[in-house]
Amino acid sequence: MMIEISIHGRGGQGAVRSAQLLAEAAFIEGYEVQSFPMFGVERRGAPVQAFVRIDRQKILTRAQVKKADYAIVLDSTLLSDNINSKNIFVNTAKAGKNNFDATSIALKIFPQAVNTAMIAFFALSTGLITKDSLVKAARKLFSGDSLEKNLLLVEEAFRTTKK
Repeated sequence: MMIEISIHGRGGQGAVRSAQLLAEAAFIEGYEVQSFPMFGVERRGAPVQAFVRIDRQKILTRAQVKKADYAIVLDSTLLSDNINSKNIFVNTAKAGKNNFDATSIALKIFPQAVNTAMIAFFALSTGLITKDSLVKAARKLFSGDSLEKNLLLVEEAFRTTKK
């Protein structure tokens, strides 16, 4: 059964990179995947969406995602936007089942990367992606100092979430 995921952020927060990371990790897990952004003439700070499709079978659809099985929101101010999903994971310090304070973790390690912390939280919370696959995907997509910091974010997000 195909799983569709939407990622909502602002330009510069890494929504598109998040989709790539999640898709690569799912591919490593043996899934068929699609990852694609949707934005116009955006600028830093403007709303951006990216999407991921995951399935055990070949994905033939190329249509826009209308209703995602899961939504990952990198900036809680975007919750007022039209997010069409029943399972929303939000970067926020507010208490809630699918809420996670990725910002506080990122500020300690790599302020530009709330996206990686949120993807790690999503992976652990849903069980769709293992930590090992996420680490392998990060090693493919990042390098140098960026890689090391993103790996620390994954570790910290998994450690913090397991409490």
